Amino acid sequence: MTNTANIFLPTGSIPVVPSARSRATEPPFPWAGLITLSAAVFLSVTSEMLPTGLLPEMSRSLGVAQSQIGLLVSWFAFTVVLTSAPVAIWTRRFPRHGLIIVVLIIFAVSNILTAIAPTYEFVVAARVLGGVAHGLFWSVVGAYAAHLVPKAQIGRAVSITVAGGTLAFVFGVPLGTAGGHLLGWRLSFVVLAALMLVGAVLVWKFLPPVARHSTGASAFADTTKPATKNRRDATVPAVALICSITGITMIGHYSFYTYITPFLLDGLGVAPVLLAPLLFAYGVAGAVGLLLVGTVFGPRPSLGLVLGLAASAVSVSLLAMFTATLPVAIAAFVLWGMTFGMLPPLLQTRMLHAASPHIRDTASAFYTTAFNAGIGGGALLGAVLIDNVGLDTVPIVYVGVLVVALLLVIITDRMTIRRRD
Repeated sequence: MTNTANIFLPTGSIPVVPSARSRATEPPFPWAGLITLSAAVFLSVTSEMLPTGLLPEMSRSLGVAQSQIGLLVSWFAFTVVLTSAPVAIWTRRFPRHGLIIVVLIIFAVSNILTAIAPTYEFVVAARVLGGVAHGLFWSVVGAYAAHLVPKAQIGRAVSITVAGGTLAFVFGVPLGTAGGHLLGWRLSFVVLAALMLVGAVLVWKFLPPVARHSTGASAFADTTKPATKNRRDATVPAVALICSITGITMIGHYSFYTYITPFLLDGLGVAPVLLAPLLFAYGVAGAVGLLLVGTVFGPRPSLGLVLGLAASAVSVSLLAMFTATLPVAIAAFVLWGMTFGMLPPLLQTRMLHAASPHIRDTASAFYTTAFNAGIGGGALLGAVLIDNVGLDTVPIVYVGVLVVALLLVIITDRMTIRRRD
C-alpha cells in the first residue's frame, strides 16, 4: 500500500462499475482509460494556459496591454472558483463519463468563440464559458482516476492522469505558441477546438464508466455512521489543509509563470524565435519532475513536497539574480520547471489519500477551487505588480510565497508528530 503523509487519515478503495470479471480476481490496470483521461487533461490545461504563450500577439490584435491578456487567465480561473462546487453539486446525479464528454464539447465551443472574437470583452466572455466547463471537468477528473483503481494504485493512476497536464506544458503550450507566431493566434485556438472534439470521441470510446458517490455538500457527512447522527466526515480537516497549501503555492507560481513570456523576452533578452523551444524545455523538465514523483517521491510525499518547494524557491531566486548571465538564467529556468513539475501530482495524491471514498468527488471540487483560486489570484497579483512596481519584482514575490507554503508543510508535519507522540 502506498504510504501517505502522516497528516492524513487512511481511506478505503473505490469500487469500479461491476464487469463480467469475477470480483475475486483483481482487474488489470486500466491503462487505456487512464491514458484517455490524461489526454483530456492535456487538452484542458493547454486551453487554460495558451494565452500565456501568446501575450504579445493577442495584445497587439485586441489593442490591450499584455497585463490585460494575462488577466484572461484570472477570468478563467476565478470562474472555476465561483462555479466549480455549485456546478458539481448540480450535476452530482449525472454519469461521470458523460459529463467529461459534454465538457470537452463546451471547451471546443469556448475556443472557437475565442478564435473569432472581435474584441477583448468577447474573449473574456468566451474564457468565462471555458472556465465553467473547466471547473466541472476537474471536479470530475480529480477523482476519476481514484474511481478506476484500488487505493494502493492511486498514486500511480494520478501520476498518469496528471502527466497530461505536464505534457500540455511540454507540447501543448509551446506548439500553440509556435503556431500563433507563424500563423496567427486565432488559428491556434481553432486547432485546439478541433482537438477537443477528437478528445470527446476518444473518451466516449476508451474511458470506462465508474460508479459515482455523491458530489453534493451532504457528502461531507460521514455516511458510514447512522443517518440520525449525521456526523461530519473525519477527513475534512486534512482535505481543507491540503487545499490551503495548494492555493498558496499556485498564487506564487502563476504570479510569475503567467507573465513568463515578457520576462524571457524583455527580462532575459531572449530572441522571440527561442521562446517556444524554451517553453518546451521547461515542459520537458516538468515531465522529469513528474517521473521523480512516480519513481522516488510517490511513497514519500512529505519529503517530495519539502524538496520541491525548496528547490523551486532556489531556482527562481537564481533566475531573478542572473538575468544578465543567460546560461545561468536558462539553467535556473529549466531547474524551476523540473522542481515545480513535482508539486501538483504530490498535492493531488495527498488530497485523494486524505479524503474518504464518500467525499472524494466533493473534495476534488474544493481542491479544484483552491488550485484555480491560486491560478487566478496569481495572475492578478502578477498584473498588479507589473503595472505598479515592474516585472523584476514578480519572481521575488514568488519566492516569498513559496517560503510561506514550505513553512506550512513543515509546521503541519511537526504538529502531527507531536499529537501522535
